[in-house]
Amino acid sequence: MNSKAEVTRFWDAAACGERLLLTDSDLDGFRRQAEERYRLEPYIIPFAAFNQWKRREVLEIGLGLGADHERFALAGARLTGVDLSPRAVEMTGRRLSLSGLTSRLQVADGECLPFADSSFDLVYSWGVIHHSPDTQTAAQEILRVLRPGEEFRVMIYHTWSLVGLMLWLRYALLRGKPFISLSELYSHYLESPGTKAYSVGQARELFSGATDVRIAIQLTHGDLLESGAGQRHGGRALDLARRIWPRWLLRRVARNLGLFMLISGRKPLG
Repeated sequence: MNSKAEVTRFWDAAACGERLLLTDSDLDGFRRQAEERYRLEPYIIPFAAFNQWKRREVLEIGLGLGADHERFALAGARLTGVDLSPRAVEMTGRRLSLSGLTSRLQVADGECLPFADSSFDLVYSWGVIHHSPDTQTAAQEILRVLRPGEEFRVMIYHTWSLVGLMLWLRYALLRGKPFISLSELYSHYLESPGTKAYSVGQARELFSGATDVRIAIQLTHGDLLESGAGQRHGGRALDLARRIWPRWLLRRVARNLGLFMLISGRKPLG
């Protein structure tokens, strides 16, 4: 199992989208990063439903550069944010300060949240807890800190995705090792060391104590090769694949092979 220190070092090195901040103005950079984020992932906006949380207690686990956190703040949520990466907390704090917004931000571990039971009306986390060594514990912590009857909205990675297929082709088949498991490929080659992905059934098990659980698979810009491939991937083969990838066909026949699994549910009332 990979350590939290390794995960922290990976994300401290460059938070998602940080290259877009290389301008003369931090504020312009943050705006550019948000525009690019929601251009590539427009489904975040209806999933998070930012405007529904005015004057509600919202916890975000995993901040990145703080684009979603800023949206919650602009909507008037009473915000708390945590991240294992000190850099993410620093960058999000800077972003909010530039816009005159506030949140209770701190470095904290999603597997051991420093909050009392039943503290929040929403726990939101986009693409984070699958990087935690003990994702099951992180999921149960989400339920613990929710108030009874209130909601979580979480994205984790989906095992049976086009991204997974591409990892298998590059790091298994083309290396003469076709029997390497998808879980090993995600762990070693996708993002931070130990990254995991889940089937729909496994995702339901993670949140087994929840009610009204809904799961949707989202075909992503990564599956469709419409964007960069993160901090760990590049090269001529990937450039060629981008030029010949049959996106129009995949949108029709591979809708259930997306990397993102959007999960929502509620903490039971009793």
